[in-house]
This record gives sequence, C-alpha cells and structure tokens, in this order.
Amino acid sequence: MNAQSSMQPSQQSPRQTSGPQKPRSNAPLIWIIVISLIPVIAAFVVYYYPSLQPEGQTNYGSFVQPQKPLPGPDTLKVTTLDGKPFDLETIKGQWVFVTADNASCEEDCAKKLFIIRNVHAMTGKNVERLARVWFVTDDEPVPEKVLEAYKGTLMLRADPEQLAQYLDRDGLEKSIWIIDPLGNLIMQYPEDPDPLRIRKDIGKLLHNSRIG
Repeated sequence: MNAQSSMQPSQQSPRQTSGPQKPRSNAPLIWIIVISLIPVIAAFVVYYYPSLQPEGQTNYGSFVQPQKPLPGPDTLKVTTLDGKPFDLETIKGQWVFVTADNASCEEDCAKKLFIIRNVHAMTGKNVERLARVWFVTDDEPVPEKVLEAYKGTLMLRADPEQLAQYLDRDGLEKSIWIIDPLGNLIMQYPEDPDPLRIRKDIGKLLHNSRIG
C-alpha cells in the first residue's frame, strides 16, 4: 500500500437530502388571528345583545329594547333655535347624550344639561367621541344665561308629540338618553341620575366600542 495514500484522511461525500422539503404549516398563524379576534367579537355581541351579558355585569342605565334608529324628517321634524331645518343624520358617528325640556329650562332641566356637560368633560381623551343634544320642546326663546352656560350643547327644537314617539312619553322631560354612533337610541337613565354612574357606563361603552 502506498504510504502517502494511507496517511490521507478518508474523504466522504456529503450526505444528500432526499426528497423535497415539506411546506411550513399556516395553522399557528391562523390560531393567533382567531384568538386575537375573540375579544372583539365578544364585545360586539354583548353590546348589541345585552341579554347575553354575564350575570353580575350591570349597567346603571336601562338598555332600550328594541334599539330605535334615528327617525327621519317625516317622523320627527327638527330645527335649529332660529328655525332652520336640521338633519339628525349629521350626529351619526359619535356617541350622543340626549335630553329634552322646554326652553325656559328651570332647575331640573339645568341639572340634566349640567350632568351631561360634566360627564362629557370627564371622558378626557375620548371627549371628541361624544356630543350633547338638547331637544327644546316649545317655541319660546332660550334664556341667554342658559345659552352661555351650556355652550357646546347642540340645541334643537322638536315637536314634543313626535319626540315622545322616539324617546319615551313618560320620561320625555325627565330622562337622559344615549345614542350610539350608528344612530341607535340604546340607553335611558332615570330621573335625577347619578353622574358618576353615568360616567362609568359611558366609559364601558367607549372602551368596548370599535365605532365612534
């Protein structure tokens, strides 16, 4: 045997891979997407079907059942304080606090306007997601002091009979309501409500909502 050849290390050909590689599975990515969507879907279902809320989860306001869409001008004629027609469709896209009372706005009326103004301000970074509407239920002038105190509240005149069909006849000049960004009347508060509990409700709605 040749001594030089016996000293050379044996050379082996590299192991070759046989067959094509298997494609990676997309299953993990699909599961990640599904798991991420579950909370969003659950919030959507609970919001639109309050009866499915877990026991122990309570709201201060009462859900309007069924939800009522914004009425058209043939059903509810609405004008600005100076008599110009107003299209309620323009308030869609925001959460809206609603109250109704006569133009003189005595103590109970002023208290409702005060509550919705302050709760609105307490929402902090979400303040732009909310609006306030006061339906004035007669043709009398609104006192200047009221106009000044509640700047930022959209004041609209509406026929009380027509308005009662949309809101609630018994609570027309007593309650505060919430309209969602899709234009649905969804929640009603009792007479002389607790503003902190209203704040808690609207906080939940804003937190869970992907609209408005």
